[in-house]
Amino acid sequence: MRITLIEDDPSVAQPMVEGLTRHGFDVDWVATGRSGIEAARSADVVLLDLGLPDIDGLTVCAEIRNRSEVPIIIVSARGQESDRVNGLELGADDYVVKPFSMRELAARIRANVRRRPAALATIDFAGITINRDLRTATYDEGELGLTRKEFDLLAILAEQPGRVVPRSEFYARVWDPVWVGSGKSLDVHVTTLRKKLPSTVRIEAIRGVGYHMVSTSEVA
Repeated sequence: MRITLIEDDPSVAQPMVEGLTRHGFDVDWVATGRSGIEAARSADVVLLDLGLPDIDGLTVCAEIRNRSEVPIIIVSARGQESDRVNGLELGADDYVVKPFSMRELAARIRANVRRRPAALATIDFAGITINRDLRTATYDEGELGLTRKEFDLLAILAEQPGRVVPRSEFYARVWDPVWVGSGKSLDVHVTTLRKKLPSTVRIEAIRGVGYHMVSTSEVA
């Protein structure tokens, strides 16, 4: 498994490279945000420090997320709740506060990879075409104009149409396994997503459980 480590401090980076290598990972270390954005293209997981010399780490996080679905784990001494929330909202999958144990970091890396199952690049359902690589959702050759989270929610629902996706799974895959924001965030995003979908599909709430998506032709 290839790890891209974005960390400007050699005294921090070198022990991380050595420790992760002992745990069986291949580590590419870069010291700037710009080089990290490029290196992330070939990574299986990105470890990201926030205090970088050229670009703030949160900006790097958002840029990588705009380009890729690679798991991003922020590893930072900045442990305030506002930093954690900002990082997670900008696309990070996990947040580890320094100092940390290498064993825990390795476990978090593997957990985040497991949480991102291999998925079809393109999904077609009820006339909607979802392209995960391009992060586009189209209907009748027109873009649906989804936000990042709306796209992720739609892609999860379309993986197995009709399957009820638990709320906890949405939060784990789209937000964070330990979500610290509003418990209504999922419902708000589903509401806005519904407004952008064609009449060929319907997202239904299963009270106390989660949501599923069905073709309206199947329920007519």
